[in-house]
Amino acid sequence: MKKIAILHGPNLDRLGKREPEVYGRATLKDLEKLIRAEAKSRGFTPTFFQSAHEGALVDKIHALTDAGIAAFIVNFGAYSHTSIALRDALSASGKPAIEVHISDIKKREKFRHSSMTAGACKAMICGKGFPGYVDALNLLPKYL
Repeated sequence: MKKIAILHGPNLDRLGKREPEVYGRATLKDLEKLIRAEAKSRGFTPTFFQSAHEGALVDKIHALTDAGIAAFIVNFGAYSHTSIALRDALSASGKPAIEVHISDIKKREKFRHSSMTAGACKAMICGKGFPGYVDALNLLPKYL
């Protein structure tokens, strides 16, 4: 089983409470349960990390890279639009990453239309809700 990391940024811990009309009523724990089941059936062992702190996410990317993680699935939330540090950490990891957004960033506020971190990723999936993470799992073998 290949180890993969699913990293979540700020406010993803508020899923189910934050803007349910945009993100739905399911929680981050619900998402992790879905990913765990889907990952196992594809030969992946997932590890999860969520933080509202940019530096903690950078440190986690470095630590997981050093520990031999095979790939990343990331949803850095608002940091996706602004963080050169997270983009650089993903690039430096040398590991494939797929960026996922629950909502369609192209249909939201203008400042959300572009992703700074997507340039360090093999693909970006947005606007598919939780099933977007399953799509990311299905794409990973292409890059491993």
